[in-house]
Amino acid sequence: MKLIAHLLLATSFAVFSASSFAEGAKPEVAKAAKPDLVKGEASYAALCASCHGADGNAGSPAYPKLSQQHPEYLVKQLQEFKSDKRNNAVMKGFASSLSDADMKNISYWLASQKAKPGFAKEKALVSLGERIYRGGIADRQVPACAGCHSPNGAGIPSQYPRLSGQHADYSISQLVAFRDGVRNNNLQMSQIAAKMNDREIKAVADYIAGLR
Repeated sequence: MKLIAHLLLATSFAVFSASSFAEGAKPEVAKAAKPDLVKGEASYAALCASCHGADGNAGSPAYPKLSQQHPEYLVKQLQEFKSDKRNNAVMKGFASSLSDADMKNISYWLASQKAKPGFAKEKALVSLGERIYRGGIADRQVPACAGCHSPNGAGIPSQYPRLSGQHADYSISQLVAFRDGVRNNNLQMSQIAAKMNDREIKAVADYIAGLR
């Protein structure tokens, strides 16, 4: 009887150990929380809408349009405002009040909003802007914008932001900031903008505004 009891105990321990090992070998991976668009809309309305518009289509050319932007890009920018990697005192104040979940909720809500088309204003420069956007500036090794941001300005999710219809004034301010070292959270853009003059920057920004 003692022998049988020992064998049963040993068998039970072996089964328990094997089960524990199997569970340890294949831990259940926690799924990332889905963005909460209702919370995102509420946070956006409270913090962002006064500058960027009720639906992300900023009316003032001083502020970027955010609607239909890739959410991964928006999250990255908010995180970098918060950490001072991207320098902007106003945006740092807002971003510092947001958790990672808040940033994700806001960004995915903005991505769900329809972008309103823009238009070019400097018709005399549009042809130059188109040449740069589509073909770059070969003699200065400036690559075509379309190579990363796509021919219609839609960008590439998780990699390059949407530019289509963006306010020309805002695009100019960012390209100049990259060129002058004021904005330095993207080395590739800093290197590209450093090779462009004011006229070229203005031309490509105006062309981008009319992309759709």
